[in-house]
Amino acid sequence: MMQQGSLLETSTSRTDRETVDVLLDRPGARIERIVSTGQTTPPGQWYDQPGDEWVALLAGRATLRFKDGALVQLSPGDWLLIPARVRHRVEETSADPPCVWLAVHAAPAGAA
Repeated sequence: MMQQGSLLETSTSRTDRETVDVLLDRPGARIERIVSTGQTTPPGQWYDQPGDEWVALLAGRATLRFKDGALVQLSPGDWLLIPARVRHRVEETSADPPCVWLAVHAAPAGAA
């Protein structure tokens, strides 16, 4: 069955919490469309994922912080590959315009 949607649609997104739409979920790969409206990672919490994560920012702006202290600012069109087990957190997302992400989760490089 064919499916279709808009990556940039934000009119149906909630503003009190992040919206995550799973676009594809198959063994070894998961693609998500995420809409953030000012949400950040809670204080003291770090993402520490077992797989690689490739993210692209389609709209808005965002800042990610890594456990080693590095800050990465993203603008529309920017993408970033976060290797498995690299601890990171979302420090800032824009509310206006909403921050629209495309996230691809995959097995870590070199995994069979």
